[in-house]
Amino acid sequence: MERLMQSLRMGINEKLYLKDPESSDLGKKIIEQSILMINEMGFESFTFKKLGTAISSNESSIYRYFENKHKLLLYLASWYWGWLEYRMVFATYGIPDDERKLRKAIEILTQNVEEDNAFTHINEVILNKIVINEYSKSYLTKEVDKENKEGYFLVYKRMVNRLAEMIMAVDGDYPYPISLASTIFEGSLHQYFLQEHFPALTNCNESVTPLEYFTDLINRTLNVKPND
Repeated sequence: MERLMQSLRMGINEKLYLKDPESSDLGKKIIEQSILMINEMGFESFTFKKLGTAISSNESSIYRYFENKHKLLLYLASWYWGWLEYRMVFATYGIPDDERKLRKAIEILTQNVEEDNAFTHINEVILNKIVINEYSKSYLTKEVDKENKEGYFLVYKRMVNRLAEMIMAVDGDYPYPISLASTIFEGSLHQYFLQEHFPALTNCNESVTPLEYFTDLINRTLNVKPND
């Protein structure tokens, strides 16, 4: 498990930060407090000046770790997808049946997030809310193509490809495995967003979870038998 944790940290593109925030107490404090503040006030209102005040540190000390708040958001998103990748790989490892493995992966990707005590400075529940509400702001930019070439979205793309491989293992004749995999990733975030902000635009609610919706979608699309 420790080896998996180490590879998770190594999965974050080093170009996203100037100094690894995991390397110092101040860096971890920057990550911990930025998650709380972005969730509370929104990414647009969040600034390094406000963050510095909250952690009783100079604004300049934060710039020694991150070039700007956009890079910080990309870092948080990469960390989240890397953590989710670890959970998905760990949960599906050793499952011999391809259909069961795919269902388990979708469960991990679409269910409500619970806090992981392995990382005391990161609240995964709150980080999940940030990814739901703010993640699109990390790539809906003019620089997205350049940043993609720089590998900023590598962890996310690797996750989509993992799921696509599971889809192909279940139905090798299905012609759109990557499109379906990316639909599940983006769609899961979108359904949670709609459920909270535009409930009239989704069937997901307190009784019907995104997990149920996407499990049904997979079953019908790939002609998979419902799990007994």
